[in-house]
Amino acid sequence: MNTATKVAAYAGVLAIVFGGAWAAGAAAGPIGEETKPNAMEHGAEQPASAESKLPPGLSVADNGYVLNLAQNTATARTPQNFSFKIGTVGGDTVTKFAVEHEKKLHLVLVRRDGSGFQHVHPEMAADGTWSVPLTLPSAGSYRVFADFKPENGAKTTLGADVQVAGAYEPQQFTQDSRESSIDGYVVRLNGDLTAGAESSVTVTVTKDGKPVTDLQPYLGANGHLVALRAADLAYLHVHPQDGPGAGPDVKFAVEVPTAGRYRLFLDFQHEGKVRTAEFTLATAGTAAPQPTSTTTPKEEDGHGHGG
Repeated sequence: MNTATKVAAYAGVLAIVFGGAWAAGAAAGPIGEETKPNAMEHGAEQPASAESKLPPGLSVADNGYVLNLAQNTATARTPQNFSFKIGTVGGDTVTKFAVEHEKKLHLVLVRRDGSGFQHVHPEMAADGTWSVPLTLPSAGSYRVFADFKPENGAKTTLGADVQVAGAYEPQQFTQDSRESSIDGYVVRLNGDLTAGAESSVTVTVTKDGKPVTDLQPYLGANGHLVALRAADLAYLHVHPQDGPGAGPDVKFAVEVPTAGRYRLFLDFQHEGKVRTAEFTLATAGTAAPQPTSTTTPKEEDGHGHGG
């Protein structure tokens, strides 16, 4: 079998297994539509099945819980209140949650192209409605992830899509990017991702060329790292291997489910402000996408990912 045939066959398998970037959220419906849970997440004692092997965040319903958005559209660059409930497939509303990393629920948003990342913490009303003020920076389709653990329930991450009308210009994250700059800080990511195995990665924070040795704890840790599989935004939330320390290094244990390219977002706190560094990293051995300009077959062979 030649290389082109292998690639086509592999792409077909991925399409069957993961369902595509849009189908995972949109097919289930944004509000009130019950979807059979796939019972896959984080050690929940449920019968094994093909669905149970899907990574978190690809479904609006899982482990018997449903993400019910109050709205699935928004306006770009306009502050607005975003609200939702966590329900059960039986129609009840969940109102009791365990505290994890100092919060009862973590809400993550990112545009489908891997840009516009936000990690926020809504407040819950007595009736189970979660609300948070949001401003989405530009038009496009956004994926919303609710990361939570009900009392006496399984840790769960649910996902749904929010559409923002307007001219859409997708960004490209097709090459590895291990260094991120923000507000005078430079954050460097070292280490490699290995599909199906736990990998150790280290981020190093500097400011104005000097190591930051007084990082402040954020949600009980020196940083929070979120990894999203670029192809379909499968979600992975990881945390430092060590307790809060001075810095500048923060180590994480990361286990990604499959080979491919991932977007990684680090929230860290210094001088009383939380900032986000972002990276793009492929698993070891993943070839970088080839240029769309004119190439010869020889040019397309043997090129690994950037580093």
